[in-house]
Amino acid sequence: MISGAAPEDRREFPQKIKMMTVAAPPPATVIAGMEAMGISVTHVYGLTEVYGPAVVSAEKTAWQGLSLEERARLKACQGVAYELQEDVLVLDPVTGRPVPWDGETFGEIFIRGNIVMKGYLKQPEETAKSFKDGWFWSRGIAVHHPDGYVEIRDRAKDIIISGGENISSIEVEKAIYSHPAVSMAAVVALPDEKWGEVPCAFVELAGGATVTEEELLAHAHARLAGFQRPKRIIFCELPKATTGKVRKNELRDRARSGVRGD
Repeated sequence: MISGAAPEDRREFPQKIKMMTVAAPPPATVIAGMEAMGISVTHVYGLTEVYGPAVVSAEKTAWQGLSLEERARLKACQGVAYELQEDVLVLDPVTGRPVPWDGETFGEIFIRGNIVMKGYLKQPEETAKSFKDGWFWSRGIAVHHPDGYVEIRDRAKDIIISGGENISSIEVEKAIYSHPAVSMAAVVALPDEKWGEVPCAFVELAGGATVTEEELLAHAHARLAGFQRPKRIIFCELPKATTGKVRKNELRDRARSGVRGD
């Protein structure tokens, strides 16, 4: 059973293959591609500190009547609290109050339950930073949709602040991912004299695919607001952890020291 979903929404759907995805949130285009191949994707989100999956994108019966693209967009949300957690909310980190369920207002994901960690071993200061009023601060920046589903927009450390505007690196990555030549994309902050920092995209192309920086910039620009648009695109093989997750810390270091392609 999954917390936050009605009983009729917990049915099993006939599929050839069922898969669960964790770690970095996959773009809707990736989920749509897998669904087109007969692979049903279940998206979960969590951290080691909360004993793994804490939020799950519980598929609803009504989604089956939607287009592949719309169904993939809904599945790209992280969803509702997993049964093992007491609660998962998106709160304003300053006031501690829930953000509006409008799918637009940013807040931080807060988690509580009896399987959330008690603290970091022999690190009382770090423990104090991670807990407030009984909630664990995930450092994940998200929005709450009207249907009650949570959608991660970024990690706090990955938010790009350009000219006073907060830019979700994930939103920029989604726009780039929608180009058929792109296999993987990661967006980080690039220092900028005028704006403080601007989005810079590191892109790994699909095998045999070609696209120029100008073409990909134009593709992204058509899908993003002016302040969100990446200023540079660097083609290279992305550094990855053993789990396949992109090492954004290495890309941030490259951006700070002067980017270059392979």
